[in-house]
Amino acid sequence: MYNDSEMEREALLYEQLSGGRVRCHVCQWRCTINPGRAGVCRVRVNRDGVLYTLNYGDVSSVAADPIEKKPLFHFHPGSKVFSVGGWGCNFHCLHCQNWEIACTDLPAQSRYLAPEEQVRLAVEHGCSGVAWTYNEPAVWFEYTLDSARLARENGLYTVYVTNGFLTAEALDMIGPWLDVWRVDIKGFSDALYSRLARVRDWRGILDVAVRARRHWDMHVEVVTNVIPSLNDDEAQLEGIARWICQELGELTPWHVTRFFPMHQLQDLPPTPLSTIEHALALGRAAGLKFVYAGNVPGHGAEDTMCYSCGRLNVRRVGYSTETVGLNGSTCAYCGADLNFRPRAG
Repeated sequence: MYNDSEMEREALLYEQLSGGRVRCHVCQWRCTINPGRAGVCRVRVNRDGVLYTLNYGDVSSVAADPIEKKPLFHFHPGSKVFSVGGWGCNFHCLHCQNWEIACTDLPAQSRYLAPEEQVRLAVEHGCSGVAWTYNEPAVWFEYTLDSARLARENGLYTVYVTNGFLTAEALDMIGPWLDVWRVDIKGFSDALYSRLARVRDWRGILDVAVRARRHWDMHVEVVTNVIPSLNDDEAQLEGIARWICQELGELTPWHVTRFFPMHQLQDLPPTPLSTIEHALALGRAAGLKFVYAGNVPGHGAEDTMCYSCGRLNVRRVGYSTETVGLNGSTCAYCGADLNFRPRAG
């Protein structure tokens, strides 16, 4: 059993301002919140000059997923990850795939999952790690921080599947207990982020991804959902690919995934396969060694091929994974570094 007080906690990262106002420092909105009001995420509320989070441990979804579903292709391939989602988001994306849980208020009927229970269930279901996913984990920050600490103490890896809008100070708080930063880069222009996600200052997403990689040595993989007429132009796709190559490294996986009509973009068609293949070519031309096609089951660009000798390292069909040519993080045939973080044992 649980009560509402278990899910209401004082927030960790905020400052108190004059007039009873507070400023939240969890995500890059840095909302200034008047008494009795909530921030952009709608789950952080100012009560008499104290910022509270209302959703601690309030889960919407749990599942034992293949790690490839996140998608993560170069981290513990073939392992299972205990995936946990909550409610709400700090973005309002027109194409949100999980809008039923992200674009909503907290439900009247809640399910509380303590961090200890989350870890127990992960182990019980044979999972090697825990991922906070389905909705944006930043709005669940205090809960994911406690859960990440406990997961690590119990030998589990930890994954953020994120829009990347966490602040640097929030990243630094959770950084010691986070293994993976699986980040969406939705486009490479002010106009795209403003139209698609109602976000203007999007370049902070890039800065935090670089900090996750360089300062905290997290494994980073990038996803771009390629949407017809919005972010499928060469300027944006080349911009993303070049930035990944220059700032995160040429061995960083980039997943270019096929869009299907969803939420408020029902009027657009699915991404043509030719567009996905053009994005793959642009990524490779920019210098990236691993560019993958997503939401195209059976496409050859799901596989990992060694950029040095051309041999097959990992075969994938959907979420089915067969490792055929890996030696730890390197190609089993020629020894080239493939930037894998392999499963223990």
